[in-house]
Amino acid sequence: MLKQNLQFKLSQKLSPQQIQLMKLIQLPTQAFEQRLKEEMVENPALESGKEESLETEDYNTEDDYDDYDDFDNEKIDADEINIDEYLSNDETPDYKLQANNYSDDDEDRSLPFAATVSFHQDLINQLNTFILSDEEREIAEFLVGSIDDMGYIRRSIQDIVDDMAFTQGIYTEEKKVEQILHIIHQLEPAGVGARDLQECLLLQLRHKTPTDSVSLAISILENQFEAFTKKHYDKLLQKFDVSQEQLRKAIDEIEKLNPKPGGSFDNSSKTVEHVVPDFTIRVTDGELELSLNGRNAPELHVSKDYQEMLQTYKDSRDKSNAQKDAVQFIKQKLDSAKWFIDAIKQRNETLWVTMNAIMHYQQEYFLDGDETKLKPMILKDIADMIGLDISTISRVANSKYIETPYGTKLIKEFFSEAMKNDQGEDVSTIEIKKILQLVIEEEDKSKPLPDDKLADILKEKGYPIARRTIAKYREQLDIPVARMRKKI
Repeated sequence: MLKQNLQFKLSQKLSPQQIQLMKLIQLPTQAFEQRLKEEMVENPALESGKEESLETEDYNTEDDYDDYDDFDNEKIDADEINIDEYLSNDETPDYKLQANNYSDDDEDRSLPFAATVSFHQDLINQLNTFILSDEEREIAEFLVGSIDDMGYIRRSIQDIVDDMAFTQGIYTEEKKVEQILHIIHQLEPAGVGARDLQECLLLQLRHKTPTDSVSLAISILENQFEAFTKKHYDKLLQKFDVSQEQLRKAIDEIEKLNPKPGGSFDNSSKTVEHVVPDFTIRVTDGELELSLNGRNAPELHVSKDYQEMLQTYKDSRDKSNAQKDAVQFIKQKLDSAKWFIDAIKQRNETLWVTMNAIMHYQQEYFLDGDETKLKPMILKDIADMIGLDISTISRVANSKYIETPYGTKLIKEFFSEAMKNDQGEDVSTIEIKKILQLVIEEEDKSKPLPDDKLADILKEKGYPIARRTIAKYREQLDIPVARMRKKI
């Protein structure tokens, strides 16, 4: 009997430094500045070069280290510490990580721009008003993370329980998750966290002040949802034994609801935060100029005091155990400081190379701002151009803003998939969405166009697109289905 065992083992080992570098790359300018402040508080061996740049330049001359060449390495608690490595001139204390395009006008580019707080962050902020245990908060935040941009949780409770256990190490029961979901349903905008349209509308109605019309609307959605969605009004009149006027008022209450509470968040929220563009693109004499915000290139150096501590230790003939312990601490802090300085340099190089590739890929758009000129572009296109991993490109695109002559935009907005027109040419899905939006804006609102009709119209315009694709693009544009767009 032949017995075969097939075992797959996927092992990806990332060093703590690699993980930290990826996190630094993902941070936008303001968050990066905060991370920098935290690092300088935690590591006294890391200092800003703005305060002592001249002093440190005088201190760190090459001659200062010539006398250290004959230092005898000794073992300290089984660890070999080569102090010369930390006193060498390989890393000058006033190490400056200026972007290679830094100029005096960078002050203009550091002005903040107003942008709405993200949908999910607003929900997390609201959770802070509830008294929750650590376990309940973890579950609540995981549920918020499971809400899509339209405001729905489109996964079963069992799937969520399994996912929390597998990915987060949070072990709980469906009943507990259901309880926390009731808290999520109390958040604003009303209807958020619903699992389907019916639940979404009911949640919104229950947030309203009770009236006869609201009560009738709730009964309709609870008991005759299918009849309502198919506009079988005669059946509703008979079922609830109400007048046409009473039914009309109840229907009006429902039609005023938002079928996608997350979709309209940016338009309705009054909460704002400042967003600092990470890059600037300008057009000068028909040429594109890319600048990296100078705030991403701080002046940093290794602490002179810490170097003096090592020098004192080096000059000492009798080294106590306390001194040996201290020098290990100093070594650790210097290692961390030098790595952080190098990581910032790598971060800036990654940001610059990535955005430069995107700028050249979308050159036609950046020259005049016509969104129909945005070429189909996916993460792999840029990754292949510059030889970086797709996940790295994603970290840059998903969290960074760029100031252009046409407004400040999130970089990921420039990415889109390719579709073929009737000429067999690749066109960006952004272009198709623009045309779809225009068609819907010009429709007769008393007879809004269903998705199949919209597909026919776009086909006539040279874009053969399936009905299901029209539905997907319409949802991405936050445009409701035809019956929700109808006006009587």
